[in-house]
Amino acid sequence: MTTEKKSLRALLDRKELIVAPGIFDMISLKLADRAGFDCLYMTGYGTVASYLGLPDAGLATYSDMVNRVAAFCGATSTPIVCDGDTGYGGLLNVAHAVEGYMRAGAAAIQLEDQEFPKKCGHTQGRRVIQAKDMAAKIRVAVDARGGNREFVIIARTDARSALGLDEALRRADEYLNAGADMLFVESPESMDELEAIGRRFDVPLVANMVEGGRTPQPTAQELQQMGFALAIHPAMGFLAMGHALDKAYRHLKANHDSLGYNELADFEDFSRLIGFEKVWRFDEKYRSLEDQE
Repeated sequence: MTTEKKSLRALLDRKELIVAPGIFDMISLKLADRAGFDCLYMTGYGTVASYLGLPDAGLATYSDMVNRVAAFCGATSTPIVCDGDTGYGGLLNVAHAVEGYMRAGAAAIQLEDQEFPKKCGHTQGRRVIQAKDMAAKIRVAVDARGGNREFVIIARTDARSALGLDEALRRADEYLNAGADMLFVESPESMDELEAIGRRFDVPLVANMVEGGRTPQPTAQELQQMGFALAIHPAMGFLAMGHALDKAYRHLKANHDSLGYNELADFEDFSRLIGFEKVWRFDEKYRSLEDQE
Protein backbone atom coordinates (compact mmCIF):
# COMPACT_ATOMS: atom_id res chain seq x y z
CA MET A 1 0.00 0.00 0.00
CA THR A 2 1.32 3.45 -0.87
CA THR A 3 -1.45 5.23 1.01
CA GLU A 4 -0.16 6.93 4.17
CA LYS A 5 -1.00 5.05 7.33
CA LYS A 6 -3.69 6.59 9.50
CA SER A 7 -2.88 7.20 13.16
CA LEU A 8 -4.38 5.31 16.09
CA ARG A 9 -3.36 8.18 18.37
CA ALA A 10 -5.36 10.60 16.22
CA LEU A 11 -8.40 8.35 16.64
CA LEU A 12 -7.89 8.24 20.40
CA ASP A 13 -7.63 12.03 20.51
CA ARG A 14 -11.23 12.26 19.21
CA LYS A 15 -12.43 10.86 22.58
CA GLU A 16 -15.00 8.70 20.81
CA LEU A 17 -15.27 4.95 21.28
CA ILE A 18 -13.32 3.12 18.57
CA VAL A 19 -14.96 -0.15 17.49
CA ALA A 20 -12.49 -2.60 15.96
CA PRO A 21 -13.51 -5.93 14.43
CA GLY A 22 -11.21 -8.90 14.72
CA ILE A 23 -9.34 -9.84 11.55
CA PHE A 24 -7.61 -13.20 11.19
CA ASP A 25 -6.85 -13.72 7.49
CA MET A 26 -6.68 -11.64 4.32
CA ILE A 27 -10.34 -12.16 3.44
CA SER A 28 -11.54 -10.98 6.84
CA LEU A 29 -9.16 -8.01 6.54
CA LYS A 30 -10.54 -6.99 3.16
CA LEU A 31 -14.16 -7.37 4.26
CA ALA A 32 -13.63 -5.39 7.48
CA ASP A 33 -11.72 -2.70 5.62
CA ARG A 34 -14.42 -2.40 2.98
CA ALA A 35 -17.01 -1.94 5.73
CA GLY A 36 -15.20 1.27 6.67
CA PHE A 37 -13.98 0.67 10.23
CA ASP A 38 -11.54 3.27 11.58
CA CYS A 39 -9.40 0.61 13.24
CA LEU A 40 -8.89 -3.16 12.99
CA TYR A 41 -7.75 -5.71 15.55
CA MET A 42 -5.49 -8.65 14.69
CA THR A 43 -6.89 -11.37 16.92
CA GLY A 44 -4.35 -13.87 18.19
CA TYR A 45 -6.99 -16.59 18.62
CA GLY A 46 -8.31 -16.22 15.08
CA THR A 47 -4.94 -15.68 13.44
CA VAL A 48 -3.36 -18.74 15.03
CA ALA A 49 -6.43 -20.84 14.21
CA SER A 50 -6.56 -19.62 10.60
CA TYR A 51 -2.82 -19.63 9.88
CA LEU A 52 -1.73 -22.73 11.78
CA GLY A 53 -4.94 -24.58 12.62
CA LEU A 54 -3.92 -24.55 16.29
CA PRO A 55 -5.37 -23.18 19.53
CA ASP A 56 -4.18 -19.84 20.90
CA ALA A 57 -2.06 -21.49 23.59
CA GLY A 58 1.46 -20.16 23.05
CA LEU A 59 2.11 -22.41 20.05
CA ALA A 60 2.60 -19.64 17.49
CA THR A 61 6.10 -18.19 17.31
CA TYR A 62 7.18 -14.59 16.85
CA SER A 63 8.04 -15.42 13.22
CA ASP A 64 4.55 -16.82 12.64
CA MET A 65 2.86 -13.75 14.02
CA VAL A 66 5.07 -10.99 12.59
CA ASN A 67 4.54 -12.63 9.20
CA ARG A 68 0.80 -12.08 9.62
CA VAL A 69 1.27 -8.55 10.95
CA ALA A 70 3.25 -7.63 7.83
CA ALA A 71 0.69 -9.19 5.49
CA PHE A 72 -2.26 -7.49 7.15
CA CYS A 73 -0.69 -4.07 7.60
CA GLY A 74 0.73 -4.11 4.08
CA ALA A 75 -2.77 -4.47 2.65
CA THR A 76 -4.46 -1.46 4.26
CA SER A 77 -3.87 2.08 5.50
CA THR A 78 -6.32 1.48 8.37
CA PRO A 79 -4.48 1.22 11.72
CA ILE A 80 -4.28 -2.31 13.10
CA VAL A 81 -3.86 -3.16 16.77
CA CYS A 82 -1.81 -6.36 16.80
CA ASP A 83 -1.70 -9.06 19.46
CA GLY A 84 1.88 -9.59 20.66
CA ASP A 85 1.08 -12.27 23.26
CA THR A 86 3.70 -12.25 26.06
CA GLY A 87 6.36 -10.69 23.84
CA TYR A 88 7.54 -14.19 22.80
CA GLY A 89 10.02 -14.65 25.64
CA GLY A 90 12.20 -12.52 27.88
CA LEU A 91 13.09 -8.86 27.74
CA LEU A 92 15.28 -9.15 24.65
CA ASN A 93 12.45 -10.96 22.87
CA VAL A 94 10.04 -8.16 23.81
CA ALA A 95 12.35 -5.54 22.31
CA HIS A 96 12.73 -7.64 19.17
CA ALA A 97 8.95 -8.07 18.88
CA VAL A 98 8.26 -4.34 19.25
CA GLU A 99 10.86 -3.47 16.62
CA GLY A 100 9.50 -6.14 14.28
CA TYR A 101 5.87 -5.12 14.69
CA MET A 102 6.79 -1.49 14.01
CA ARG A 103 8.67 -2.42 10.84
CA ALA A 104 5.70 -4.53 9.76
CA GLY A 105 3.38 -1.52 10.03
CA ALA A 106 1.38 -2.20 13.20
CA ALA A 107 -0.29 0.77 14.88
CA ALA A 108 -0.02 -0.87 18.30
CA ILE A 109 1.26 -3.98 20.03
CA GLN A 110 -0.67 -5.64 22.83
CA LEU A 111 1.48 -7.34 25.48
CA GLU A 112 0.09 -9.47 28.31
CA ASP A 113 1.28 -10.65 31.72
CA GLN A 114 0.54 -14.34 31.34
CA GLU A 115 3.07 -17.08 31.96
CA PHE A 116 4.40 -18.79 28.86
CA PRO A 117 2.78 -20.67 27.22
CA LYS A 118 -0.09 -18.21 27.24
CA LYS A 119 -3.76 -19.03 26.62
CA CYS A 120 -6.74 -17.20 25.17
CA GLY A 121 -8.03 -14.67 27.72
CA HIS A 122 -11.53 -16.14 27.84
CA THR A 123 -10.45 -19.74 28.44
CA GLN A 124 -9.48 -21.56 31.62
CA GLY A 125 -6.08 -22.22 33.15
CA ARG A 126 -4.38 -18.83 32.71
CA ARG A 127 -1.53 -17.99 35.07
CA VAL A 128 0.29 -14.67 35.34
CA ILE A 129 3.90 -13.72 35.92
CA GLN A 130 5.05 -11.38 38.69
CA ALA A 131 3.80 -7.84 38.14
CA LYS A 132 7.34 -6.43 38.39
CA ASP A 133 8.44 -8.73 35.56
CA MET A 134 5.62 -7.50 33.34
CA ALA A 135 6.40 -3.89 34.25
CA ALA A 136 9.96 -4.54 33.07
CA LYS A 137 8.60 -5.80 29.76
CA ILE A 138 6.60 -2.60 29.34
CA ARG A 139 9.66 -0.45 30.07
CA VAL A 140 11.65 -2.39 27.49
CA ALA A 141 8.82 -2.07 24.96
CA VAL A 142 8.71 1.71 25.44
CA ASP A 143 12.49 1.94 25.02
CA ALA A 144 12.38 -0.27 21.90
CA ARG A 145 9.80 2.03 20.37
CA GLY A 146 12.34 4.84 20.50
CA GLY A 147 11.12 8.07 19.00
CA ASN A 148 8.14 6.51 17.23
CA ARG A 149 5.43 7.96 19.47
CA GLU A 150 2.74 7.00 16.98
CA PHE A 151 3.32 3.35 17.90
CA VAL A 152 1.08 2.50 20.86
CA ILE A 153 2.02 0.12 23.70
CA ILE A 154 -0.99 -1.69 25.19
CA ALA A 155 -0.49 -3.47 28.52
CA ARG A 156 -2.91 -6.30 29.22
CA THR A 157 -3.36 -8.06 32.54
CA ASP A 158 -4.99 -11.48 32.84
CA ALA A 159 -4.92 -11.41 36.64
CA ARG A 160 -8.69 -10.97 37.11
CA SER A 161 -9.63 -14.63 36.65
CA ALA A 162 -7.08 -16.15 39.03
CA LEU A 163 -6.28 -13.32 41.46
CA GLY A 164 -9.36 -11.08 41.43
CA LEU A 165 -10.24 -7.64 40.15
CA ASP A 166 -8.36 -5.68 42.82
CA GLU A 167 -5.08 -7.34 41.88
CA ALA A 168 -5.80 -6.78 38.18
CA LEU A 169 -6.37 -3.08 38.83
CA ARG A 170 -3.21 -2.82 40.93
CA ARG A 171 -1.22 -4.43 38.14
CA ALA A 172 -2.71 -2.12 35.52
CA ASP A 173 -1.59 0.83 37.65
CA GLU A 174 1.94 -0.59 37.77
CA TYR A 175 2.02 -1.13 34.02
CA LEU A 176 0.78 2.41 33.45
CA ASN A 177 3.60 3.73 35.64
CA ALA A 178 6.03 1.65 33.56
CA GLY A 179 5.02 3.61 30.47
CA ALA A 180 2.07 1.83 28.84
CA ASP A 181 -0.08 4.04 26.61
CA MET A 182 -3.28 2.00 26.96
CA LEU A 183 -4.54 -0.49 29.55
CA PHE A 184 -6.42 -3.72 28.94
CA VAL A 185 -7.89 -5.48 31.99
CA GLU A 186 -8.91 -8.82 30.51
CA SER A 187 -12.15 -10.69 31.23
CA PRO A 188 -14.03 -8.65 33.84
CA GLU A 189 -17.10 -10.67 34.75
CA SER A 190 -19.86 -8.11 35.41
CA MET A 191 -21.07 -4.67 34.44
CA ASP A 192 -19.99 -3.47 37.88
CA GLU A 193 -16.45 -4.64 37.18
CA LEU A 194 -16.39 -2.88 33.82
CA GLU A 195 -17.57 0.31 35.51
CA ALA A 196 -14.90 -0.06 38.21
CA ILE A 197 -12.19 -0.32 35.56
CA GLY A 198 -13.50 2.77 33.80
CA ARG A 199 -13.60 4.77 37.04
CA ARG A 200 -10.10 3.76 38.09
CA PHE A 201 -8.12 5.04 35.09
CA ASP A 202 -7.94 8.29 33.16
CA VAL A 203 -6.09 6.79 30.18
CA PRO A 204 -7.35 4.98 27.06
CA LEU A 205 -8.85 1.62 28.00
CA VAL A 206 -9.53 -1.51 25.95
CA ALA A 207 -12.73 -3.54 26.33
CA ASN A 208 -12.67 -7.07 24.93
CA MET A 209 -16.13 -8.00 23.64
CA VAL A 210 -16.00 -11.76 23.06
CA GLU A 211 -19.38 -13.12 22.01
CA GLY A 212 -19.99 -16.04 24.38
CA GLY A 213 -16.98 -15.10 26.54
CA ARG A 214 -16.61 -14.23 30.23
CA THR A 215 -17.40 -10.51 29.95
CA PRO A 216 -20.94 -9.09 29.59
CA GLN A 217 -21.81 -7.20 26.41
CA PRO A 218 -22.71 -3.55 27.03
CA THR A 219 -23.72 -1.33 24.16
CA ALA A 220 -21.08 0.84 22.52
CA GLN A 221 -22.67 3.90 24.12
CA GLU A 222 -22.50 2.29 27.56
CA LEU A 223 -18.83 1.40 27.07
CA GLN A 224 -18.00 4.97 26.12
CA GLN A 225 -19.87 6.30 29.13
CA MET A 226 -17.88 3.93 31.34
CA GLY A 227 -14.66 5.44 29.99
CA PHE A 228 -13.45 2.90 27.44
CA ALA A 229 -11.65 4.11 24.33
CA LEU A 230 -11.41 0.93 22.24
CA ALA A 231 -13.90 -1.93 21.95
CA ILE A 232 -12.42 -4.94 20.18
CA HIS A 233 -14.60 -7.73 18.82
CA PRO A 234 -11.94 -10.37 18.12
CA ALA A 235 -14.20 -13.40 17.77
CA MET A 236 -17.19 -12.11 15.82
CA GLY A 237 -15.61 -12.62 12.42
CA PHE A 238 -14.27 -16.14 12.84
CA LEU A 239 -17.40 -17.28 14.71
CA ALA A 240 -19.55 -15.98 11.85
CA MET A 241 -17.26 -17.59 9.28
CA GLY A 242 -17.22 -20.89 11.14
CA HIS A 243 -21.01 -20.96 11.36
CA ALA A 244 -21.45 -20.07 7.68
CA LEU A 245 -18.90 -22.61 6.44
CA ASP A 246 -20.34 -25.33 8.64
CA LYS A 247 -23.79 -24.79 7.13
CA ALA A 248 -22.46 -24.64 3.57
CA TYR A 249 -20.30 -27.76 3.82
CA ARG A 250 -23.04 -29.73 5.57
CA HIS A 251 -25.38 -28.84 2.70
CA LEU A 252 -22.80 -30.01 0.15
CA LYS A 253 -22.15 -33.24 2.04
CA ALA A 254 -25.84 -34.01 2.39
CA ASN A 255 -26.87 -33.10 -1.15
CA HIS A 256 -23.65 -33.74 -3.13
CA ASP A 257 -24.14 -30.39 -4.90
CA SER A 258 -24.64 -26.73 -4.04
CA LEU A 259 -27.99 -26.34 -5.80
CA GLY A 260 -30.54 -24.55 -3.67
CA TYR A 261 -27.96 -23.13 -1.26
CA ASN A 262 -28.40 -19.38 -1.51
CA GLU A 263 -26.45 -18.03 1.48
CA LEU A 264 -23.41 -17.14 -0.61
CA ALA A 265 -21.61 -13.95 -1.56
CA ASP A 266 -21.90 -12.83 -5.16
CA PHE A 267 -18.95 -14.34 -7.04
CA GLU A 268 -18.17 -11.25 -9.13
CA ASP A 269 -18.40 -8.94 -6.12
CA PHE A 270 -16.11 -11.26 -4.14
CA SER A 271 -13.65 -11.32 -7.02
CA ARG A 272 -13.55 -7.53 -6.97
CA LEU A 273 -12.96 -7.59 -3.21
CA ILE A 274 -9.94 -9.85 -3.66
CA GLY A 275 -8.49 -7.58 -6.34
CA PHE A 276 -9.32 -9.14 -9.68
CA GLU A 277 -10.41 -5.76 -11.04
CA LYS A 278 -6.73 -4.75 -11.12
CA VAL A 279 -5.93 -7.94 -13.03
CA TRP A 280 -8.71 -7.22 -15.52
CA ARG A 281 -7.43 -3.68 -16.10
CA PHE A 282 -3.88 -4.97 -16.52
CA ASP A 283 -5.00 -7.56 -19.07
CA GLU A 284 -6.94 -4.95 -21.01
CA LYS A 285 -4.00 -2.53 -21.06
CA TYR A 286 -1.41 -5.06 -22.22
CA ARG A 287 -3.48 -7.42 -24.32
CA SER A 288 -2.05 -5.89 -27.49
CA LEU A 289 1.46 -6.90 -26.43
CA GLU A 290 0.37 -10.50 -26.00
CA ASP A 291 -1.34 -10.42 -29.39
CA GLN A 292 1.97 -9.41 -31.03
CA GLU A 293 3.72 -12.55 -29.87
